[in-house]
Amino acid sequence: MKVLIADQLSEKALEILKSNNLEVDVRVGLKAEELKEIIGGYDALIVRSATKATREIIEKADKLKVIGRAGIGVDNVDVAAAIEKGIIVMNTPQGNALAAAEHFIALMFAAARKIALADRTMKQGKWEKKALMGIEIYGKTLGVIGIGNIGSLVAEKALALGMRVIAYDIYVSKEFAESKGIELVDFDTLLKESDFIAIHVPLVKDTRNLINKDAIAKMKKGVIIINVARGPIVNEKDLLEALERGHVACAALDVFEQEPPPPDNPLVLSDKTICTPHLGASTQEAQDKVAIDIAHQVVDFFKYGVIKNSVNAPSISLEMAKQIGPYLKLSENLASVVASITDFPIKAIEIQYLGDVSQFDTKVLTQGILKNILTQQLEGVNYVNAPIVAKSRDIKVKEIKTKESEDFTSLITITVKGEKNQNLVEGTLFGKKEPRLIKINNIYLEADLKGNMLLIYNYDKPGVIASIGNVFFIRGINIGGMHFGRESIGGMAISLLDLDKDVEDNVIREIQSLPNVVSVKKIELGK
Repeated sequence: MKVLIADQLSEKALEILKSNNLEVDVRVGLKAEELKEIIGGYDALIVRSATKATREIIEKADKLKVIGRAGIGVDNVDVAAAIEKGIIVMNTPQGNALAAAEHFIALMFAAARKIALADRTMKQGKWEKKALMGIEIYGKTLGVIGIGNIGSLVAEKALALGMRVIAYDIYVSKEFAESKGIELVDFDTLLKESDFIAIHVPLVKDTRNLINKDAIAKMKKGVIIINVARGPIVNEKDLLEALERGHVACAALDVFEQEPPPPDNPLVLSDKTICTPHLGASTQEAQDKVAIDIAHQVVDFFKYGVIKNSVNAPSISLEMAKQIGPYLKLSENLASVVASITDFPIKAIEIQYLGDVSQFDTKVLTQGILKNILTQQLEGVNYVNAPIVAKSRDIKVKEIKTKESEDFTSLITITVKGEKNQNLVEGTLFGKKEPRLIKINNIYLEADLKGNMLLIYNYDKPGVIASIGNVFFIRGINIGGMHFGRESIGGMAISLLDLDKDVEDNVIREIQSLPNVVSVKKIELGK
């Protein structure tokens, strides 16, 4: 088997691959055209973040069986194209968690004691001791947004420093948080009570611009914001404005909306920010660990057929994949819908398989459902570890199989339950291969499950649909399809729109402000 390493990787990884009789070529810095020219000769490709495994490259990879990403993010791999080609995509979600957590702690201390500004002014020959008064960490409140792999480590270290730690994470139970010494709160409480705010959530549609002017307005005056997650989670324009008027005392940023940021980026140039060039995972130990992890995963795949940390492949045979594939697409898209409309801590997930689908081994369907629900807020969740992640967060998972289905040949129902709330979605296959959404909570409707969608809860009143359509008309956004359902005449209704392109947050807010509109949720599904 031939392995191509396209990015700089620890020598330890090469030793592991070669000692297991894999033929290894190291070709760092290839241009896209060069990679496309040679990729057809390899069985495995290992990358970090520099090399882009695009659709054009993957389509030329006729022998390729696995793409290994040494790191957590797979933004540089076209996973959809890999699925179509039957190529496994693996990552290493645990390898750099400690490095990222330690970098956060370093930035927190630097922000609290104005280390960067002190160093800068000293090098200018100044001695500004009085102007550089800092604050102590001990006794302060740290608000952690997202207590997954990295957030949990940050909380652990902050507690050891004598801080009070509060957290917002809808995929964590109160009991799980308390077992780690963390107080679980809602988002507004975290904003209101935190002296320091730590961002440790992935970049998904619900977290983009999460820290904006509205969120900042709810924060304490003098708060310090630290982002080592993803740049677009923080609205840079709103943050700069809050820094300039003194509402935010300091921001420590390891990530940016555009990387690298322009040289004239005012946030980078501000005396009220500490900026580092995406160094969260940049330790020798972390680089070695992710390289060693991906090397072992590639070896295990070729020697034993073991798939570990795959982001796109459940552990099923090719024959079974052909049979169950349409149901997998249906179940995962239903999971994405219910996750998009759920904004409360999840205590339980109940999945019902009715009719023909109940005759299959539904383990992989359940894994896919859990993966898509948990991925809305957590990084590193895949088919293999999704049940483990759910269990570790005290989320009860229940499967129910029924051979009979009254109205449909097959039916899948997913119910997500919280302490006092729950959301339900139902779907089926039309023509044995086309996924359809047929119910949300107690409202029936019928809609394709693909593309960009907007789910609007509204009262069934005259003029609502016209006012929604007018917003999109003014903005030049085409509506590909509209689907409606209601509880009763004049009661609660659902308007589900298929859109030709994604919509900005300001459009969402405009629709939300319309008369008789209750809530608006974006849903992003595959093609």
